[in-house]
Amino acid sequence: MKKTEEDTPIGVFEALKATPTPVRYLLGGVLINQLGAFVQTFLVLYLTFRGMPVAAAGLALVAYSAGSIFGTMLGGEFTQRFGPRATIVTAMAGSAPLVAAISWLSGPGALWPLLVVVGLAGLFTQAYRPAAAVMLSDLMPDRYQVMAFSMMRIALNIGAALAPLIAAVVILVDWDLLFWIDGGTALVYALLAFALLPRKAVQEGTGAGAEAGTGTGTGTGTGTGTEDAKEPSGAAVPAAGRPASGYAAMLRDRKYLYYLAAVLLGSLTYAQGHIALPLELAADHYPTSFYSTVLTVSSVVLITCELKITAYLSRLPKHVRVITGHLVEALGLAVYGLSSRSGAFTIAGAVLVVAGIMIAAPSMFAHPATFPQAVKARYIGTMQAVGGAAGALAPLFGVWLWTELGSGFWLLCGVLTAVAGLLALAGVRQPPEPVAVTGPQADSAGKPEVVGGAS
Repeated sequence: MKKTEEDTPIGVFEALKATPTPVRYLLGGVLINQLGAFVQTFLVLYLTFRGMPVAAAGLALVAYSAGSIFGTMLGGEFTQRFGPRATIVTAMAGSAPLVAAISWLSGPGALWPLLVVVGLAGLFTQAYRPAAAVMLSDLMPDRYQVMAFSMMRIALNIGAALAPLIAAVVILVDWDLLFWIDGGTALVYALLAFALLPRKAVQEGTGAGAEAGTGTGTGTGTGTGTEDAKEPSGAAVPAAGRPASGYAAMLRDRKYLYYLAAVLLGSLTYAQGHIALPLELAADHYPTSFYSTVLTVSSVVLITCELKITAYLSRLPKHVRVITGHLVEALGLAVYGLSSRSGAFTIAGAVLVVAGIMIAAPSMFAHPATFPQAVKARYIGTMQAVGGAAGALAPLFGVWLWTELGSGFWLLCGVLTAVAGLLALAGVRQPPEPVAVTGPQADSAGKPEVVGGAS
């Protein structure tokens, strides 16, 4: 039997070679912007350094997180109406002065103006993400969609790994430079997007892909095989002449709600590696440098291995990748509970968590882009807003429960991650293909009976 393109394994270099030039510009802009993303990480430290009370600094971080959640929702809506390029340019150009202004409002008596500016900075800074995801899915050939989202994750993770190192050097010169550099990288991204990104995103060489911002066209597949390239059965395209109601369709789409619940629960538990794990290691009397070692190991494994893992698993059905990844991550989180016995368990847990993320996350990130063009940006924006909400809730969830449960907290995280995997399985799994039955079982009209389809 002759192999089809979908049956052929995808290679990393093959995917990189097939990446259109505008996608390279898009990912380069994401990396540049992430290299200067200092606000969320250093805002509390900066404000307390400038003499602001800890409670006020924490309130500023809450304002930034709230702005981020609304920013992803508004970014999805703006993308749906005006297109990805306009959204990226507007969001980054608006973010630049807002972020830079934080250093001017950190003095006494400026708390309320600071909260407004920080909230708006979070809104504008995160509004570009749905647009970037939509453009990525519109431009990348269907066969390499999940690989493309893996590339974007790697760009974000490289920036996240290097940004603290850059900040450590900048702080030695002047704390205020953090926010000037952050605003500068946002402005650079806006200029690059304006000059280099296409006004209308169409897949190169195929004639496929809907024009961005038109609100028309069919969905663009996000997988590396036949299953991922299909639109979800729950996707609803507004009829011609009727107003689009993506959010109403989303609320009626039970499978997508399962998927969003999985994103919320999985993000809550994954974040504990940055929230509760340092508390666990401090309670177990490990030196601070050991936690840095754990983070370094995690970053190196993810950055160097994710593309290869994604390519290797590309022929597996999406739901198999998703449930397997969550179960591996659940095991890793549970292993963190053995950290008091040996640091080797902490390292092993970190590697398992990262392995689970590499298996499941590219497909999870790509899933909203499988929906039709008329609603895709809203679905992506909602998913990212749910992830942002989980990030905002994670410290409350983690610190309180870890304090109550101690090492048993990690077993709970493992169980909840496994539950997230089951929700994700229910949310992304597609019904089996209908099977045509011919011969004696055909109906009286001579038409084959269709079995195996969705009821």
